[in-house]
Amino acid sequence: MRSRIGVGLIGFGTVGTGVVKILMGHAALIRRRVGVPIELVRVADLDITRDRGVALPDGVLTTDAKRVIDDPAVDIVIELIGGSDAAKRVILDAMAKGKAVVTANKALLAVHGEEIFEAAVRHRVDLGFEASVGGGIPVIRALVEGLAADTILSVYGIINGTSNYILSRMTKEGHGFTEVLEEAKRAGYAEANPTFDVAGIDSAHKLAIMVSLAYGTPVNFKDIYTEGITKLTPLDITYAKEFGFAIKLLAIAKFLDGEIEARVHPTMIPSTSPIAQVDGVYNAIQLIGDAVGDVVLYGQGAGSLPTGSAVVSDVVAIARNLLVGAAGRVPPASFRQDQRRPLRVRPIDEIRSLYYMRFMVLDKPGVLSQISGVLGRYGISISSVLQQGRKEGQTVPVVIMTHTATERDVQAALREIDQMAFISQPTTLIRVEGQDE
Repeated sequence: MRSRIGVGLIGFGTVGTGVVKILMGHAALIRRRVGVPIELVRVADLDITRDRGVALPDGVLTTDAKRVIDDPAVDIVIELIGGSDAAKRVILDAMAKGKAVVTANKALLAVHGEEIFEAAVRHRVDLGFEASVGGGIPVIRALVEGLAADTILSVYGIINGTSNYILSRMTKEGHGFTEVLEEAKRAGYAEANPTFDVAGIDSAHKLAIMVSLAYGTPVNFKDIYTEGITKLTPLDITYAKEFGFAIKLLAIAKFLDGEIEARVHPTMIPSTSPIAQVDGVYNAIQLIGDAVGDVVLYGQGAGSLPTGSAVVSDVVAIARNLLVGAAGRVPPASFRQDQRRPLRVRPIDEIRSLYYMRFMVLDKPGVLSQISGVLGRYGISISSVLQQGRKEGQTVPVVIMTHTATERDVQAALREIDQMAFISQPTTLIRVEGQDE
């Protein structure tokens, strides 16, 4: 029986600091849960002089990640350096040395997950990555273990706090995207370069991981349609409210006829739905299983301590396995590696959805009939229309909500409509999740 479990941390940044604070501050609680102490043996970072607000014992800090991986006293290596090449090398080297690994690196797993999953199985070591999706929300464990009996019919996720904060402020205050983004930077909710967040890339990375686990299939990150929030306007948010909807940046996955939809884009959802109520930097993920029905997970999707909590939860789970010699008990990719199957990810052109369209048109007789005529020729049925006020000879918005239609047909119709002389700017299109009437 082991008398302790040794942990080595590589990357002593914001999340790494949270991990250290939890491991040290909750040491007695963790010992009671595991049965033996979890000891922080090594911490590696390029900067070992900056004050993180936590004191480490002498000799623990190093600038050399190799000292962490090679230390025989280290049983579990935590990778928190981010990025791709160096992080991948750290993880694979640690596994080759027989070390279990915990990481929060969603971008790495989204692109190189299959290689890392296979390495964990080959070296018979555990891999934990709860912190890679949803910060402190235990969605990975829910998919891998809690819902193991279910076919996951769909996933709806608000999994980027920066974008949700921006959309929440735009909705409440009526301000434009650029103004709210600058406010988010000042408040510390957006990075100096927020492209990954507002362009939907961060959400797509996380969705790729969830799809891989939910459906037991390798996912090519490039197959996930990704659209950000940069073009959303207060006008569209106002119209959404009039129709009884809220706009959220959603990561969506659906299992349909043996194929998968996987997409990230601004989405209108009924304002009464649980996901629509999630504001600010909080995240929420709604999973629908064929047996369990709806499961909604809500919480802080980022931050030092929430994300650190998820990292340490993996350390605790792996430590329990090490104590009973049960490494590999839970497959890292949810399904046994030889049972994972390639499933087709439907191109965005093939999806079927409800649609919101806002046309900016020159106000004159016959405009609406011409628009509806083109939509009708492409098999797109109109559910409702909003055209507020008359401004003869001026540009006004015409808003149309459709019944369920195919994306390919919608895009073809809009290309034709946008060429018409009375259209003043490209049409705004937002997909809608809800029941067709």
